[in-house]
Amino acid sequence: MPKAVEMRHIRKFFPSSGVLACDDVNLSVEKGEIHAIVGENGAGKTTLMSILYGLVQPDEGQILIDEKPVRISHPNEAIHSGIGMVHQHFKLVPSFTIAENIMLGIEPNKAGFINSTTEAETVRKLADSFGLPINPNARIADISVGMQQRVEILKTLQRNAQILILDEPTAVLTPQEVHELYNVIRKLAQGGRTILLITHKLLEVKDVADRVSVMRRGRLIGTHNVADVSIRDMANMMVGREVILQVEKKPAQPGDIVLKAENLLVAGSGGVPAVFGATLEVRAGEIVGIAGVSGNGQTEFIEAIAGMRPVEGGNISLLGTDITHRKVRDRRNTGMAHIPEDRMTMGLNLLTNLDENVAVTRYQEEPYSKAGFLQFSAIRSFAQKIIKDYQVKSARVGEEIKTLSGGNLQKVVLGRELDGNPKFIIANQPTRGLDVGSIEFVHKTLVEARDKGSAILLVSVELDEILSLSDRIIVMFDGRIMGVLDIKDANEQDIGILMAGGSLEKDHPAQEKA
Repeated sequence: MPKAVEMRHIRKFFPSSGVLACDDVNLSVEKGEIHAIVGENGAGKTTLMSILYGLVQPDEGQILIDEKPVRISHPNEAIHSGIGMVHQHFKLVPSFTIAENIMLGIEPNKAGFINSTTEAETVRKLADSFGLPINPNARIADISVGMQQRVEILKTLQRNAQILILDEPTAVLTPQEVHELYNVIRKLAQGGRTILLITHKLLEVKDVADRVSVMRRGRLIGTHNVADVSIRDMANMMVGREVILQVEKKPAQPGDIVLKAENLLVAGSGGVPAVFGATLEVRAGEIVGIAGVSGNGQTEFIEAIAGMRPVEGGNISLLGTDITHRKVRDRRNTGMAHIPEDRMTMGLNLLTNLDENVAVTRYQEEPYSKAGFLQFSAIRSFAQKIIKDYQVKSARVGEEIKTLSGGNLQKVVLGRELDGNPKFIIANQPTRGLDVGSIEFVHKTLVEARDKGSAILLVSVELDEILSLSDRIIVMFDGRIMGVLDIKDANEQDIGILMAGGSLEKDHPAQEKA
């Protein structure tokens, strides 16, 4: 097969962080194939693709497109060479329509005036030609995340991209949207386009890719036909050791009720009700998982329990204390810890250093402050303890954390929240965007906290994670708890029925109380 992309002896060193991101990397991608690039966070896969797209300049190496040498010093040159990139965080204008976003910079106009009707019709024809139906007049702010991703793909196709780079394309998608994306990717490859898929989800690789290249610590370890390697093989190559993919845990020994929520009514954006009469209990020494498609009230429910969103009705108690209208700090003082959904904006302040991030939840307590003055030696000691206990690679006391990988940032949050054995832990999407090595560490840490007696409320859009970690599972749909399943009775089919708003047969009745 002819080569669509060749990258020869690519090297990239970042002096500011001292990281050799790409170390003599040689990558070859055939025309019309779906080629996955996998590796732990910080392995160099995104840097390599950023070099191909012109966002980062290599120190050494050569790039060939369609077997011809090219120089790509800017994304415009990549686009001119037939390369398009769909970033993990979309580059769309929320207030614009779908058509306006797709045609931005190449609008049809006459005498300087944009013809909106022609623009919308052009986009409609483009979408139909690829079997990706959209409403060109819908605004980005009003459509789902999955549809926004479709817009990004159409934007690259409108610019005649023959090589598409997709960076962690399923990180924010629901299971249904993931399957739709797979169909889109396969259809594009069948039409002769080349797909480069940056991912850490190995099941995704097995489902959709033809070949896979594995990176570790800046080096390309090997390229294989996906049919010839197992998920375990890929995981071991990524991490450089044997990875335990199945969560190892003994049966739970639930104790007293730690958290109790009764008949909660919580409003969402604009005051519209998002949670309707939700009731649950979480006991010491158990993990209760919340399953459901994103957008069905899980976020509002968790934010109400954590004290970040007001409760309109019902009540919440923690260790027998009513915390329904208590401040976040009061809840923490009562024994609550919170691993938030978004570590980048809610969990950490990337503009400050490691010390400030670990001290932010306890700087008013001894030994971290005395008589109103911060005790920097105690804070530094705590930061060093987290680095050691949670194996935070590349982190140093007193230094900025913005250069750390996603997995190491999550370890900082885990260390800060779990230190001191909190009685109740909210773990909201604890492994989102993490690689297999980091996921293994997070799962092990949560199970250890459970076994020490913590009550854990887990929220995850990854059904495999819910089934692996949970002792009991509650399922939410449209702001309501549709049912509760003990882990020994739970299966994907029953959970899927409840996630879609259905009810189970008599032997697994949907319950109102967790």
